[in-house]
Amino acid sequence: MFLTWAAAGFQVHAQTTAALAPLTPVASAASAAVVPDVWAQLERIERGGAARAAANLLVLDTLLPASAPGSLERLEMLALRGAALVERNEGPALQRLLDSLQNWPDPRLRSAAQLAEAVVRAQQLTREGKSDQAFKAMAVLPAQLSADIPLSLMFRALVQLCIAESEAGRVELALGHANQALQLAERSQASWRRAAALSVLAYALLRAQQYERAASAIEEALQEATRDPDPMLLYRVHNTRAVILGVLKRFDRAQASMQLALNAARDSGSPTLQSLALANSADFYLRQGNFAKARQMSEEGLALARRHGDSSNEALALHNLGIALIQLRQIELGKSHVMQSITMSQAEGLNGQVADSFNELGEALERMGDLAGAARAFQQYRRMIDQQLREETRSAVLELQAQYDDDRRGKEMALLARDRSLKLEQLRARDLQLQLWAAVGACVVLSALLLGLAYQRIRKTNQALAHSNAALKVQGERDPLTGLANRRHFQSAIVRLAEHGRLQASVFLIDIDHFKRINDSHGHAVGDAVLVEVAQRLRSCLRDEDLLVRWGGEEFLIVIDIRHPAQIESLAQRLLDQIASTPVRHGPAGAQGLNVSASMGFCSFPVAPHGWSVDWERAIALVDTLMYMAKAHGRNRAFGLKAMAPHQAELDAAAFLALSERMEEAWRAGELELVQLQGPVWAAGEGRS
Repeated sequence: MFLTWAAAGFQVHAQTTAALAPLTPVASAASAAVVPDVWAQLERIERGGAARAAANLLVLDTLLPASAPGSLERLEMLALRGAALVERNEGPALQRLLDSLQNWPDPRLRSAAQLAEAVVRAQQLTREGKSDQAFKAMAVLPAQLSADIPLSLMFRALVQLCIAESEAGRVELALGHANQALQLAERSQASWRRAAALSVLAYALLRAQQYERAASAIEEALQEATRDPDPMLLYRVHNTRAVILGVLKRFDRAQASMQLALNAARDSGSPTLQSLALANSADFYLRQGNFAKARQMSEEGLALARRHGDSSNEALALHNLGIALIQLRQIELGKSHVMQSITMSQAEGLNGQVADSFNELGEALERMGDLAGAARAFQQYRRMIDQQLREETRSAVLELQAQYDDDRRGKEMALLARDRSLKLEQLRARDLQLQLWAAVGACVVLSALLLGLAYQRIRKTNQALAHSNAALKVQGERDPLTGLANRRHFQSAIVRLAEHGRLQASVFLIDIDHFKRINDSHGHAVGDAVLVEVAQRLRSCLRDEDLLVRWGGEEFLIVIDIRHPAQIESLAQRLLDQIASTPVRHGPAGAQGLNVSASMGFCSFPVAPHGWSVDWERAIALVDTLMYMAKAHGRNRAFGLKAMAPHQAELDAAAFLALSERMEEAWRAGELELVQLQGPVWAAGEGRS
């Protein structure tokens, strides 16, 4: 596993005292005398960054009592202390700090405190692997620098936002904010700040697949960094440079840059940075297939992390060591190291890192032929991703509901205003009747006309409101990228196929093979094109009444009311063939082609021959297991549950669930009958572009 400089808490130097002085609140003569020394210490703290979190906390705890409440110095101290607490995973202390920033006493710096709070929250979410939430946390970023926000804070906020956007795949936004950070760096006329901005720009360009431009930006960053050769900054520049050169397949130069990053980490004197650099080096050698070297680096990093009580880097080293051992055919020992790493990461709440660990473990075991172990690892990965997706879906639904409620309240207020206007018209008509008794007939006609017009307007408003609500409902139940139904629509549609809670339908769960590799190698724009094309190919195989759902990420769910075994197997084969039928076109004018395949699990409910059925949640869990069997057996294939053994007639729900979790063993023991289908095999030379 590789931890980028972004996730490692990349930070830049604090703003110089001279640059900050015009923005510093007025203080007493005594406090003014210590300001230069305070800002010099804050600069040294920020140079150390997350790699020196423990030492930084000790210094900041000494400085904080001497700072004036509500002052800019205290604001900067709390922002730096927040970064250190995030790295140390000290939740209660971090929450108290965030509360302090939220309730900032000096109104002149309240917007700056709000921005500092957002940066710390984004750092915490990024460390937990929640890039999308980190991106949302930075929504308070102002459009431009104002007098009450120091350039240093604005610069750090732009860097953090760019990191979150890059990790979340929002590369266009990341590039825009990286360029804004570079403009601020140039205004500050500091080489180290320019190096930091160029590094974050290079990383954003890498995620945007602008590889040559990324290489150019990181070379310029290296030139700037050497003008002020701080080991922390040099480490992060060399580390990013190694990643970019590796993507460009310039492996000799990438290896040299990774070694320079390791040297810089050693020069820093920070054990945390050294063990992190060793972990990144181990990951680099894993990717190059040099498993013996990866093992050596991992063992060195593990010893260093344990010696200094660094649990985060210990978990990282254990993971890389485990993967290296598996590739060196010490499979059981390797698995135990990876599982130990996962346990440590779970204890720190790093769910994104845990999910990645399970996925990499599954891929390593699959390569070594441990298909049962790979299937179990993939199932755990799937559960983690499902949990994250449920949390994100719940959040999205709540946001959508809030938007819907706001729209509805707005329309109701408009209707009330119109109703009030109508009543005023009625009162005016009554006054007119009293004053002009001779014209009663004309007034009655006029009142009727007004009432008729008002009625027509209210009727049109109600119709518009109904259309708006209907459109909002459709929008909330459709995936915006593919146009397919989403989970919310599925939950309302499944009722008709699940009589008395038991599913009466055939279910297919489909996962695009190596989708993460597609995103990493070709970028998220190509990944989106693949998702859209696969959705269209699946739809072409189905009837209008069949339910096709984008289940999450690169997964699709199909539910149909046909249960004839021959038809179901035929449809499964057709779906496999259609997905891999022709390359997905991408690039300018579709000049490039990308071969895509999928893994699939499927089953008809009730299950033959006893008519055994389950609720829809267990049905999906079962086909999910079948799908991961397809992955573990080489991908580009489907596994389907055809029938259960005759002695399984009295199987209860708990026993069925236990059986589904050991599907591979049960199949080989003859407890159930599976069908395996193979997708198209591409001719030699038809690999991915």
